[in-house]
Amino acid sequence: MKNWFDLGPRLYIVRVLVGIVLLIVVTSVVAIGWKGKEALPFYYPTKQPEEPVKVVKKRPKAVVKQLPLEVLPESDWADSTLRTLTLDEKIGQFFMVATFSNRDESYYRIVDRLVTDYKLGGLIFFQGGPYRQAVLTNRYQALAKVPLFIGIDGEWGLGMRLDSTISFPKQMVLGAIRDETLVYRMGDLIGQHCRRMGIHINFAPVSDINSNPDNPVIGFRSFGEDRDNVTQKAVAYMKGLQRNRVIATAKHFPGHGDTDADSHYTLPVVSHSSDQLREIDLYPYKRLIADSLMGVLTGHLYVPVLDNTPQLATSLSEKVVTQLLQNQMGFKGLIFTDAMNMRGVLKTGKASEVNLKALLAGNDILLYPESIAETIQRIKEAVEQGVITEEFIDKKVHKILRGKYWAGLNAYQPIVLPNLYQDLNGEESRELSRELSEASVTVIKNEKSLLPFASLEGVHVASVTVGAGVGTPFQKMMNRYAPVKQFVFEDKPNGEQEISEMMQHLAPYETVVVGVHGISNSPKRRHGISNGTAAFVARLKAEGKKVVLCLFGTPYSIRFFPPTDALICANEDNETTQQVASQIMFGALPARGMLPVSVAGYHPGTFVETSVVDRMSYGTPESVGMNANMLRNIDHVVAEAIDQHVFPGCQVVVARKGKVVYSKGFGNLTYRTTERVTTETLYDVASVTKVSATLQAVMWLYDKKKLDLEQKASFYLPELKGTNKQHITVRELLQHRSGMVSFYPKLWSRTMTGGGGLLPEYYSSQADSSYYLQVAPKLFARPMLRDSVWKWIVESPLTNRRDRSGQNTFVYSDLGFLTLQKIVERLTAQPLDIFVWKTFYEPMGLSSLGYNPLRRFPSSRIAPTEQDYRFRGQLLQGTVHDQMAAVMGGVSGHAGLFGTATDLAMLMQMNLWKGKYGGKTFFQPSTVPTFSRLYDEAHHRGLGWEKVLTSGTSSYVSDKASANSFGHTGFTGAIVWADPDEDLVFVFLSNRVHPDPENKGITTHRTRRKLHDIIYQSLLHS
Repeated sequence: MKNWFDLGPRLYIVRVLVGIVLLIVVTSVVAIGWKGKEALPFYYPTKQPEEPVKVVKKRPKAVVKQLPLEVLPESDWADSTLRTLTLDEKIGQFFMVATFSNRDESYYRIVDRLVTDYKLGGLIFFQGGPYRQAVLTNRYQALAKVPLFIGIDGEWGLGMRLDSTISFPKQMVLGAIRDETLVYRMGDLIGQHCRRMGIHINFAPVSDINSNPDNPVIGFRSFGEDRDNVTQKAVAYMKGLQRNRVIATAKHFPGHGDTDADSHYTLPVVSHSSDQLREIDLYPYKRLIADSLMGVLTGHLYVPVLDNTPQLATSLSEKVVTQLLQNQMGFKGLIFTDAMNMRGVLKTGKASEVNLKALLAGNDILLYPESIAETIQRIKEAVEQGVITEEFIDKKVHKILRGKYWAGLNAYQPIVLPNLYQDLNGEESRELSRELSEASVTVIKNEKSLLPFASLEGVHVASVTVGAGVGTPFQKMMNRYAPVKQFVFEDKPNGEQEISEMMQHLAPYETVVVGVHGISNSPKRRHGISNGTAAFVARLKAEGKKVVLCLFGTPYSIRFFPPTDALICANEDNETTQQVASQIMFGALPARGMLPVSVAGYHPGTFVETSVVDRMSYGTPESVGMNANMLRNIDHVVAEAIDQHVFPGCQVVVARKGKVVYSKGFGNLTYRTTERVTTETLYDVASVTKVSATLQAVMWLYDKKKLDLEQKASFYLPELKGTNKQHITVRELLQHRSGMVSFYPKLWSRTMTGGGGLLPEYYSSQADSSYYLQVAPKLFARPMLRDSVWKWIVESPLTNRRDRSGQNTFVYSDLGFLTLQKIVERLTAQPLDIFVWKTFYEPMGLSSLGYNPLRRFPSSRIAPTEQDYRFRGQLLQGTVHDQMAAVMGGVSGHAGLFGTATDLAMLMQMNLWKGKYGGKTFFQPSTVPTFSRLYDEAHHRGLGWEKVLTSGTSSYVSDKASANSFGHTGFTGAIVWADPDEDLVFVFLSNRVHPDPENKGITTHRTRRKLHDIIYQSLLHS
């Protein structure tokens, strides 16, 4: 190796000088680093440390290890394309013109000319429809020499701009979610939607930290106030988009969060210090840049600490766009201006001059520019004047072309139009939108663990809805769990008198749930919260009520209310958030959200965890591994059955894994009326009473060791001793092997005259102190009739049918369950209807389930059954169809129960959960399996329960149902069925006996079997 001296004195001197220069440079850099922020306020070291946090954190900090990346790939296509462009064609690449797909042909021709005459680089679509936009996109692309960038301002998905497309929750709602993977999945799906629509750029995510609650333009568009939360959500959204080769565009650089003015109308001022900007506003951008962000949109703001040139928007500042964003922060992607037609930027000069300034500042693409022709001319003049060079233009255009290459425009293909709507509105999108909303609902306060309402016995809860009408999803969902009394301020409380009148109605109630709707995003209008609404809540507290305040809108609305015992912020107002808030209150779902901003003394990240009790919740089929499209076939089968007069209407409920995923009412109450069946319609469930009332009581007694299955019924009912029934066991009654006849017409025919009339010693058309058992809507009986009926049952004959072993053979018997009813009533010392209500239905919140519904509900809510010509001579609506149950006053062990499919599904779910529901244990874990086990294969029977036919020929149960499944049917067309292997519940209720019980269509058409088959086909097994 040669010595430096051997290289000659001149070379030696040169090297010494070079060394001195290097030493000076290094020393200067070190000195600048030591002097800190004042010397170079926005210098970011190569190794990025965690920075100070503004508020006390309850969440881990975002950790990003990557350094700023060269995000736009080099490509031969970009090089070769650039070489073919004229100066005019190059300049045209700078413009993305706004366009719409909801205009007329004359407008579209103007856009045609803009594309061809000015060689536009891209278009940004606003309002319209997906199919129309796709057609226009193909049309405009066909006119362009260089494929157009197509962009959209779709912060919460295509639905922000296009009809017939999905809208996901807005960003502040997403900021309330504690799971960033959900936001990533949303970004991914929005990216897929964009690609399907030929869109290459989504001007999202908003990366501003909304630290000003009075911000008029960002607000709900921000993920919130916490810098780490905003950053994590923005990164997740960005990655989801860019996974699909859609350019994500963080905005509004350098940060629009702490403004009280709208840049659409004026130039907002951000008066932050260097420290604040570095530690708060710029923080998300730094992290996004370090994690391969492709695009940044510069905001029209005035930030003096960055550039104090009077009235100069940051989007026009070379210090901000070039020196800060590109040089110091290392951003290598595409830089877009905010819309150049906004007053915040146009106030500074003519459109052509402002557009040129934006390019000179360092922006690559001008969005929504005005005066395109003048701007092109002005740019060309600037080239001629030496203000800019063509090399300057080439560099920017080359960058744009590299972006187009990354987005796949080098191999442009027109949008495929068939199935466009279906592809943009898939079940995955709907399911995710619901998941996002569900995950955002936040409990912020819960004093003394008021929530959830665990015990439903003797519930004294009222609900007051403000700003919405009667029957909101919030109210309806509450009533699925408990009989909550509902009150409404359809508008907002107006004056002390109106509030006082409401307080009188609320006097009997200890706890009041106040649901506030109509909350707006406008801070100038107090977010729609009136003084009267706040005064009403204050009055409730002043009078000692426990108050649960549920706000369906922005968390900023919290500041206008006094403190309450519990506070739920649902963040937005839609069916999902209303239903979820109710479910949280009753413990069916946990509260999973957090507060995204600071308000009323609460910090960002605040949340209260609430407990979950064993109650059914509500969700989508996909959330439990089912296919919603397949389940929709239920609608077609039911519609066909109604059309063929199999029944006038019905209810269907499907639940899996404890979650109701399908719940609908179909048709009308009768063939002649237009009164629609809803999920609140009550049906006579006929023999489903056997398992929903009597069997539940029998299992409870067995569970408490008060009933022995092997014991003779006469042990509990001494009047059976010495009769033909003295040796019948409880087990034989449950298995329909008692030898008792199926039914006994004399139970009711004895009360009639030979000519078919009704004996006055038993019946009257008027109710009074002597005749008060309701047999039909306009027919009443003496209470002594019940004793007569039981006497006749005791005296009834047996079948005397035996199997080969000499045992009683199977005979499905209503009388057997009438006998079980009597055993239950003796052992509990209560009538069956009262016992099952107090033991099961009330604690479970099954408010619609019970006997004699006319005592609690109007007849208009009950589906009519038979037009009875033989016995009662009238239409039966609200009184039991079965004659034997009717003469017992509507309360019988084999029939008489009325209810909704929803309440029966909850009861079946309790049995599926082996006796647990709502935080209560009704049976020990072994009890239901003991009764639902197969004991009689030939007749598909458990103890009380029906089982699957091994032949697979059932007209009402799918052969895909597991051997462990169990349920029961009813004469009126009902079925309840539970499958432990699939954690599946199916309930179907109808009034197929209206008006004629001889209608066998439900069996011949196998309607229930078809529905059950569809449910099993919908299961998504790996």
